[in-house]
Amino acid sequence: METKIFINLPVKNLNNAISFYNELGFLSDLRFTNEKGACIIISKSINVMLLVEEFYGTFTDKQICDAKTTSEVLIAVSVETRKEVDEIMEKAVKAGGTDYRRKQDFEWMYQRTFLDPDGHHWEFFYMDETQIPDQM
Repeated sequence: METKIFINLPVKNLNNAISFYNELGFLSDLRFTNEKGACIIISKSINVMLLVEEFYGTFTDKQICDAKTTSEVLIAVSVETRKEVDEIMEKAVKAGGTDYRRKQDFEWMYQRTFLDPDGHHWEFFYMDETQIPDQM
């Protein structure tokens, strides 16, 4: 079996969270979706599990942070073109996300950042690996 990543995120309103990610163009995997959580397919090997906070709490003894005020994780996803980076940003803002930081353009890497409605930090980027400087 191919290795897959499942990013688990606590959400306050599951239906709103599902709608947000669906509006970005990501599909739901209904096999792993119910009233407690939903699986969003980011790519063949990356999935996001949106878990209602109460259910998320059953997987940890730690306090669940408020991602709107506390940084929990930076989720970075590569895409094939600069245009895709801009398109996902436009969709995110239109769907209720926040354009969080100014775009970063290093010529060899282009990145945009948004926060989803629950405050989770997402960075979508395009990188031309043939142009990475020898010394960073």
